[in-house]
Amino acid sequence: MNLPVMVPGLDRALLLEWARRIERGPFATLAAGERVNFPNPDLLVALSAAAAVTERVRIMPNVVVLPMHPAAVVAKQLATLDVLSNGRVVAGVGVGARAEDYAAHELAVPPRRLARLEAQVALMRRAWAGEIVVDGASRPIEPFPVQPGGPPVLAGSLALASIRRAARWADGIAGFAFGPDPAEVTRAFDAARAAWRAADRPRPPRLVTGCWFALGARARVQLDEYLARYLAFMGPAVPAAVGPLVRATSAGALRAIAHEVADAGADELCLVPTTSDPDELERVADALG
Repeated sequence: MNLPVMVPGLDRALLLEWARRIERGPFATLAAGERVNFPNPDLLVALSAAAAVTERVRIMPNVVVLPMHPAAVVAKQLATLDVLSNGRVVAGVGVGARAEDYAAHELAVPPRRLARLEAQVALMRRAWAGEIVVDGASRPIEPFPVQPGGPPVLAGSLALASIRRAARWADGIAGFAFGPDPAEVTRAFDAARAAWRAADRPRPPRLVTGCWFALGARARVQLDEYLARYLAFMGPAVPAAVGPLVRATSAGALRAIAHEVADAGADELCLVPTTSDPDELERVADALG
């Protein structure tokens, strides 16, 4: 379950209430995504607050737009989050698609972002292993993660080419689907499995996909309002086109999606709320039994 970080008005009380209710279950992971020029909290600060009031659930940045950041700094931040959560971090990383967020970091969208991402993950793993990764430094970056070798790293990949490339450096994939369309999810998972086999990886990939959802009396209106706000950077035609694709607007539809994703072989379905009302968590729990 994602925190509702992309819904305006998320304050301290709401964020901590969501974190505590997610901890109570039936959810396995508490996640949040990254944007800059948007009414949302900073990703890693929000997840640090959630880690401090939870003990059980995994803590997942989903995803850090890694090429916007210095890899050594993110390595330190994620290691710190792993310490604060006592080893519960799963790190989703991706390349992002919003030029305005790169501009907020005083950067242009870099060429060859996937190659940069791969190199950055390699540096983070070296830092987590205790190597000195900063030129001229006399000691490694600390704290070290609680998890030996650092948190698992999932590739926030959507295109099949980037999924296949992720087999070189990731522990799995953390995708997202508008519908979700079960055929689309299956294609992504099959591509990951085949790429991991071709790369002679000793373990199969962790397979995660996600989708937006809205339950309750105003579900469709709530969803349309959310998409109009969240996808505004792409122009008004895009939210109108995406909205009808999103299926999870009733308990029955959410149950069907959960079964479809499980049948495709998912290890986890990451649900992204479109409201900050914490009672939405109870509606999900009731819908999924």
